[in-house]
Amino acid sequence: MKLFLGIDDENFLRTEKIPMTKREIRILTLALAQANDAEIIVDIGAGTGSLSIEAAKFSPDGNIFAIEKNPDAIEVLMKNIKKFSADNITVINDEASNALKNFSTIDVAIIGGSGGYLEKILDNVDEKLKIGGRIAANFISIQNLSTCLDWLRRHENYHYDAIQVQINRLKKIGRYDIAQAVNPIYILTATKND
Repeated sequence: MKLFLGIDDENFLRTEKIPMTKREIRILTLALAQANDAEIIVDIGAGTGSLSIEAAKFSPDGNIFAIEKNPDAIEVLMKNIKKFSADNITVINDEASNALKNFSTIDVAIIGGSGGYLEKILDNVDEKLKIGGRIAANFISIQNLSTCLDWLRRHENYHYDAIQVQINRLKKIGRYDIAQAVNPIYILTATKND
């Protein structure tokens, strides 16, 4: 089976108001989450759907659920799903806490946005995440990373790791190639042990 990762950012439809996870971060997030063997993947705070679509291509036999509460993001997300023919994605337009109640089990939970309800989302994910299941969370702010780390320390049945990633892309300016930085991101992965 051919695994596919790394769609160019420019290929996704997007708007200024809807954040999008960049290509290199999508690749690392899905690889660290070991999403290629997952049956049920939920993408919480799906935004433009870039991570959901990458997950759909990376795990073609999996069922991907893109959870997003913002109606403007839903519109862009649906257009991207159609553009990439990602037929194994189901869009759920709801708050994450409500949407997660409808799952019996989850193999991988990807958290991109939490709307200020990160601990509640983690509690809801924990109830549905199977043993051996994985959480992959992307954070721009140290505060959200700290909230997640505090939650994991209180839940000792998780083994976790976190990295900070700084990507620089070369951009041609005249006859020179100049490094342009992409915002640094924290990627936290955790596995539920029991």
